[in-house]
Amino acid sequence: MRRRDFITLVGGATAGWPLTAHAQQKTDDLPRIGIIQSFPNENFEALTEGLREAGYINGQNVLMESRFTGAAVDRYDAFANELVALKCKVIFAGAPYGIQAVLKATNTIPTVGVDLESDPVASGWAQNLARPGGNLTGLFLDLPELGGKQIELLREAAPRLSHLAVLWDATIGMVQFRATELAAGAAKLTLQSLPIRRVEDVKDGFEQAARKQVDGIVVLSSPLILNQRSQIAELALSIHLPTISIFTSFPKVGGLMAYGPNLASMFKQAASYISRILSGARPSELPIERPSKFELLINMKTAKALGLDVPLQLQQRADEVIE
Repeated sequence: MRRRDFITLVGGATAGWPLTAHAQQKTDDLPRIGIIQSFPNENFEALTEGLREAGYINGQNVLMESRFTGAAVDRYDAFANELVALKCKVIFAGAPYGIQAVLKATNTIPTVGVDLESDPVASGWAQNLARPGGNLTGLFLDLPELGGKQIELLREAAPRLSHLAVLWDATIGMVQFRATELAAGAAKLTLQSLPIRRVEDVKDGFEQAARKQVDGIVVLSSPLILNQRSQIAELALSIHLPTISIFTSFPKVGGLMAYGPNLASMFKQAASYISRILSGARPSELPIERPSKFELLINMKTAKALGLDVPLQLQQRADEVIE
């Protein structure tokens, strides 16, 4: 190589070094948004879409530090500590496990949660809904009595229902289960509890339902159950059982019915909380919200496979009928 070429090559390379270092420094200076949840599903996509619509683009004006635990609940604490160590400006947690882990790791970093299972006040996470008072705000369902409405709807679709099973996550769903148990008693239904803690328990639960000859299943909420919704719908159909879930995505994968909030819209709305906090708002003064709109979805293809004649009046009340 000629000396002139060598000098040109080295000069070109060294010219790039400070630019690269400057770009890295510029990126490192961006505010970090910590995100901790179980899987990068459609709810995560709704959250990031909401952030984009609010003007926050990953790598341009914010850094999104996303951590996904999968089915390993014991990873939440480690990930929460990691996000705190990164000095995130705000942390989003998409489940009770995540919220609890983040609040254990920090009482100063603003935290936004979406949670279908917990009462934030009873859990000690907030002083009240209007003015939470701490570092947590967000959207919480906290309607354990929703199980009663689901039983009512399932009986309309399957009038012969007398022996009801409840599939629920025993790690976080006790309040929901107890409320559903009371509603089943008030409706004079025999109730079969199907508690699960791991993915492997789902199949065992349906085998038990088949042995006990139940007539239908109410599927309560948890991140584990959401992520196994396709398996749950498939197993229910295989043993000819009508089901209803809180998750509106459930009938779209073969479940019979769903009645509940649009979870993806809740995650998208959480992005507005993050945006307001990044603009200087305090989580202690941002009211905790509850979803006000609930959707009814019915999968008529599944109803036909189950031999159910879903009343026309019920179909007309549905927000979406899947043919």
